Amino acid sequence: MKTKNPLLVPELRELLDAGDPKAIQEFFESGPPALLAEFVSALSSEEAWAILRQARPQLRSEIFSHLDEDLQVEIVKGLTRPEIASLLTEMPPDDRVDLFKQLPESLQESVLPALAQAEREDIRRLAAYREGTAGAVMTSDYATLLPEMTSSEAIDHLRKVAPDKETIYYAYVVDGNRRLLGFVSLKDLILAPRDAKVRDVMHPEMIFARVDEDQEEAARKIQKYDLMALPVINGNDALVGIITYDDAIDIITQENTEDMEKLMAIAGRHEAGVYLRTPCWVHFKNRAYWIVGLAALGLVSGVIIHSFETTLMQMLILALYMPMVADTGGNTGSQSATVVVRALALREIGPRDIHRVLFKEFRIGILLALVLMVLSFGKIMFLSRGSEIPAGFSLAQIGMVISIALALQVITATLIGAMLPLVAARLGFDPAVVASPALTTIVDITGLLIYFSTARLLLGI
Repeated sequence: MKTKNPLLVPELRELLDAGDPKAIQEFFESGPPALLAEFVSALSSEEAWAILRQARPQLRSEIFSHLDEDLQVEIVKGLTRPEIASLLTEMPPDDRVDLFKQLPESLQESVLPALAQAEREDIRRLAAYREGTAGAVMTSDYATLLPEMTSSEAIDHLRKVAPDKETIYYAYVVDGNRRLLGFVSLKDLILAPRDAKVRDVMHPEMIFARVDEDQEEAARKIQKYDLMALPVINGNDALVGIITYDDAIDIITQENTEDMEKLMAIAGRHEAGVYLRTPCWVHFKNRAYWIVGLAALGLVSGVIIHSFETTLMQMLILALYMPMVADTGGNTGSQSATVVVRALALREIGPRDIHRVLFKEFRIGILLALVLMVLSFGKIMFLSRGSEIPAGFSLAQIGMVISIALALQVITATLIGAMLPLVAARLGFDPAVVASPALTTIVDITGLLIYFSTARLLLGI
């Protein structure tokens, strides 16, 4: 959701009431479209359009493209069919199709005939790609060149098409069937001799995405190779669109939001910037299912404690350090799961690396266990001195047992935290969903079993 900046709202409303076109034009010249959109976003849909309709068409579409999707839809619903057609025509192809897909079906059917054939076919083609794929987020606003062109002809061509293209810094070389042959940068053309052929200065080896490729994969390519745009091709290797770096940033932001919410077992749609626009009831439904399920699973912990009731009655001091063991296990397990989920998302590792990952995490777990074992023993000796200890036992003996149990819990929690996402990925599930609060519940159960079993075994109670 775009930021709503209310600082100029009273002034904007005064301009509307006064009907001062000169002052409104000065507002449009006061900053970039993204900044102007912040101020317009704080207005009602009727007020926003009353301001926007007084801007020149290209600037109006740029500001409109930066508005929140909900506000865009509200504005469009209040427009006439010719106004909607004019607005859609001026918008970038990718933003245009995103808005079009948000409109009610009846409005879509009404608007399509009012568009020129080129825009109409472009919307139909881009809207046909499955959500979440590179085809669904690409734009058809790109520049192409033929390999037979000279660098001089190519520059003249780019100069003509530049006003209608999102970027001309990269131009893509295609044959008669639009099959992608390579690309040239504007710098390549400027530095090349005037009569040099495009085929001689182009880069034939290039990074590209397929239309059915996951959008996150495509965005990661732009991030990894520092690209301004990524070409998208179909099954016939024909160029059908490009994904620009600004869209890649939006995709990565959305995917990070999705991973973070799944990691916390939040269901529903995972979109960035929709917290305030989402009703409380929807937030409740998105969170309740997992929380209720995990609460039910947490009853197992109560059963375990009840089964070791005799041990607790004989050694009450064990109850004092149960939270320490449980919290430490949960923290170490969550850390392990987080780094593994992140590595899986970045394709640094895969399910086949499970043995390497577990061995690495096992070594990390041992190091953490040794440090925490020493610290917990010192904590017990300091905090519990003077406590009543059952006959036949010493505080040092009990402290060592608790520390050993904590160390074992740290090692097992680290391994569980690393293993769950990898197993989920191997089975085709989302690792972020598995490595959620469910991990904490599982670690709590195993931790209690380790804690009381160690105390019973080493203390003989």
